[in-house]
Formats: sequence, structure tokens, C-alpha cells
Amino acid sequence: MMRTLFSFFIAFILTANVQAQELNAKVSINRQQVSNTKSGVFEALEQSITRFLNERQWTQMQFREIERIQCTFNITIDTYNESDNSFKGSLLVAGIRPVWGSSYTTTVISMNDKDFNFNFQEFDQLEWRDDQVDNNLTAMLAYWAYVIIGMDMDSMAPMGGTDILRLAQDVCNNAESLGFSGWKAFDDTKNRYAIINDYLDGAMEPFRQMQYTYYRSGLDQMSENTEQARNTIAESLNQLKEAREAKSLSSLPQIFTDYKRDELVSIFSGQGSSKERESIYDILFSINPSQNTYWEKIKQ
Repeated sequence: MMRTLFSFFIAFILTANVQAQELNAKVSINRQQVSNTKSGVFEALEQSITRFLNERQWTQMQFREIERIQCTFNITIDTYNESDNSFKGSLLVAGIRPVWGSSYTTTVISMNDKDFNFNFQEFDQLEWRDDQVDNNLTAMLAYWAYVIIGMDMDSMAPMGGTDILRLAQDVCNNAESLGFSGWKAFDDTKNRYAIINDYLDGAMEPFRQMQYTYYRSGLDQMSENTEQARNTIAESLNQLKEAREAKSLSSLPQIFTDYKRDELVSIFSGQGSSKERESIYDILFSINPSQNTYWEKIKQ
């Protein structure tokens, strides 16, 4: 029954006459490290980014207002040079998805972009064209918008976000010529280039398949059959392990377990047999030993 309702939901999104933008983004700017600067440019920046993300339709899909993807863009400004309007900082971006049949929401993506550097003047108008990547701020925002939407769609249908994620990859390839950090290959295993190219790498297909297994076949079924849903989520971790083994240098499995650690502990702690919990522990520890304090709780 749930699967039928879900199919109807997807069909409605694709065919509905009522259009709405895909994102409902909340933007915040932390400028505590920047002193003796008028607040006007920062207020304008926050408002401009909010409008840019929320007022543009990024894909051809049709969304109702209540179906917009909840996401956050938390920007920390480390330095601001008023003479050339340059900003240096970082971005913590997250995409959030509701879990069917409950009031619970789950994080589908949480990434830290350490190279969120750009130029902006108080009265700049942020505009975007896919075929003309000439501004680093709009390029970064467009990139993360496509990644959020694409990963959300992967959680709704197997490999469902491919076309949208390729748009993020196009932005990355076209933005390299801008000369800003974060777009180049091999500079950093967690920069924008590495994230999207790893995600779309054929060797990482188990990681993408895992998104659907974990969210749609797992979490979304918790309200109907908790034990079966938990077993399905356990199966998804085997896909995570497979992805790790297929491309050991990719940071994606480790990043996933970083932002899923509390949720995973909640799902598996004290549940199932000790042998089953030990198996879950072994997978998670092999992928991300730095979070062992959390994984130990699963065995208890």
C-alpha cells in the first residue's frame, strides 16, 4: 500500500500543474570573526543568498509548497576585505528529509565546504545561468543546490537523482577556470570536485543504492514494521561497506557515518541479537574508527 501511495506521489510531483521551487533554504551568516565592519553588506548577503536559493526553480520537476526540500546553509565568514569585496570562510550545508508515517526528520546530506570564498558587494544581484559560470558565489550555491536535490531524489528512487547530480558535476567542471579553491581534482579528498565525482563514480554505485535502501526501504517503513525496517537498514550498511571496499580512498562513507552516528546508535542500540549488533559495529568501525565512542554504544 505504501509503495503504491509513493508511486502516486512521485507521479504527482512530475505532472502537477502547480509549480513551486524545490528548496526551502534557511541561510545564516556568522561574522563574529570579522570586526569593525558595517553590518549592511552581511545582511544583504544573507538576503541575496536566501532569495537566490528559494526563488529559482532548479529543475523541471514540479513541487508543491509542502514538498519543498528543507535545507540549511550556515556560512561562517573568517575574513572580509572591503577594498576588493572579498570574503573567505566556510559553509556547513545540510539537506533534511521527512520520514514517512512519522514526525521525524532525517539528514540526507551534511557537508562542510571549507573553501567558501567569493566576492560580493552590498547591492549585487545574484543570477544564474547553467551555460555561463562566471561568479564563484553563485557557482557554489548552484552546485550545492543540485547536490541537495539530487541526493534527496536518490533517497526516493534508486539512482533517482542522476540527471540532477550531473548538473552539479557540470558546474564543478565549468567553475574550475574561475581560479578559486574547491573545484580542482586531487587538491582535497573532501572538496566539491571530490564529492560529486566520487558520488557519480561507477565504483560507488553501492553507496548511491544504499541511499534508497536506507531511507525509502528502511526508515520510511519504521512506522509499519520496525523490525523489518531495522533489518533493511542493516542491509544498507553492507552496501556502505561494499562501496568502501570498491573505492577505499573516497571520503563519502566516512562522511555519511559522521552525520548519521546518533541516528545509527538510536536504531541499533539494544536491538536484535548481540551477534547482529557486533556485525553492525564491525562495519561502522572499519569505515570510521574515529567515531568508536558511538559505535560502542551499539554493542551495549
